This record gives sequence, structure tokens and C-alpha cells, in this order.
Amino acid sequence: MTPIYKRILLKLSGESLAAGQGTGIDAQRVADYATQIKEIVDAGVQVAIVIGGGNIFRGLSGAAKGFDRVKGDQMGMLATVINSLALSSALDAVGQPSQVFTAINMCPIGEQYSKWRAIDAMKQGKVAIMSCGTGNPFFTTDTGSALRGIEVEADVMLKGTRVDGIYTADPEKDPTATKFDRITYDEVYSRNLKVMDMTATIMCKENNLPIHVFNMDVVGNLRKVIAGEGIGTVVYQD
Repeated sequence: MTPIYKRILLKLSGESLAAGQGTGIDAQRVADYATQIKEIVDAGVQVAIVIGGGNIFRGLSGAAKGFDRVKGDQMGMLATVINSLALSSALDAVGQPSQVFTAINMCPIGEQYSKWRAIDAMKQGKVAIMSCGTGNPFFTTDTGSALRGIEVEADVMLKGTRVDGIYTADPEKDPTATKFDRITYDEVYSRNLKVMDMTATIMCKENNLPIHVFNMDVVGNLRKVIAGEGIGTVVYQD
């Protein structure tokens, strides 16, 4: 495999770690992810990762149930740390070094995030797992992944989801939905497509960070994306 990217930001949802169970962490799913990630690191790709926390706690949902929004978002940040530690452990199990970074001081659980320390870790062959989102309430982990991808100068943001790309409508609800192979940021906005939250999409557009949406739950798809095979959907600057 000859990678088409040198450095990537991989965004994973917390729900994906639950493997259809809704909540919690599925050990086999995390192990599958770790194996796929090690494969592309072995091919020479530098990998940074941001994981959501929705399988454990989502701040916005908590606010709807009466939680203070700021505290709810802080609880969500802690959920992303738990998921990051789970993935780091799975990477250790397959022999792939990793480093967990946290946007807020949480030593010794993780090292406080710094762009330069994260890049240094990747250059050493480690996977840089960056948790706590932006470290601020009212921002999603989508926005956190856009910010980190831009900061560490990634070539692309790979958004691993449970669907195989971006569609005209939700393919799980609308059987007539059709898939895009490529789509511009502006068209994502004009069609109101729920690729990521709008803040994250605009950040990627303004900093010319392409987004590649693909189904991470199919083993082997990450390697295919890295190799330039035509799967998923690419969001690009027109």
C-alpha cells in the first residue's frame, strides 16, 4: 500500500465504540479499530485521533434533562478521555505505541495537549489521541477534531461513521437517498447536510482541510481510504 496522505486526523464517534449497543465500549470493536490504525501507521502514515463521548455522556442531551450545560459538557469531555484510554489500551495490545493528550490538565491520565508535543509524538511513530474536545463547553468534538486537524497540519480529516459517505438524506430513514462521491463545503451548507456541526465545517473550509467521510465499521476501509481507493465521500474547497 502506498499512502496518499502523510498525516491524518481521524475522527471517531463515541457511539461507534459501542458497536450498536447504544452505550458502553465494545472490546472487539475497539480492537478492530486498533488493528486498522496500526496497519496504516506501519505504512508510514502519521495518525492523530479525536473520539467523541456520546456512548457515555453527551452534554447537550444532559442539558435537556436538567443538567447545567457547562457541567454537562465537562462530563462529556471526561467521557472522551475514557474512550481515548480504551483505544490507547487496545493499541498497546497490538504493539502500536500511542500517547493520550487532554485539552485540560489531567496528569497523570494524559499529557496536556500541545500542538508541538502531538506532532513530535506522531513523528516518533506514536498515535496521538487527543481528548476533551476543545477543552471548552458549547463546542462539539466535531469542532474539536477540526481544530486539532488544522493545528497539527493534517492533510485530511477522516470522519469514520457507520454509513459509507454523505447522502442527499439520511439513508437509514430515506431509501431514495443518493450518495455523493465528492461535494463542496458550500453545497454541504446549502443543502443543510448533517456531515458535522456547522462550526466544524466552516473551520475546515476556511483552512482548506478536506473531509473524507467513510464507514469505519467495515474492517479494511481505513486502509482503502489511505490507499486512495474510491470509497466514501470527500468534502473539498471549490
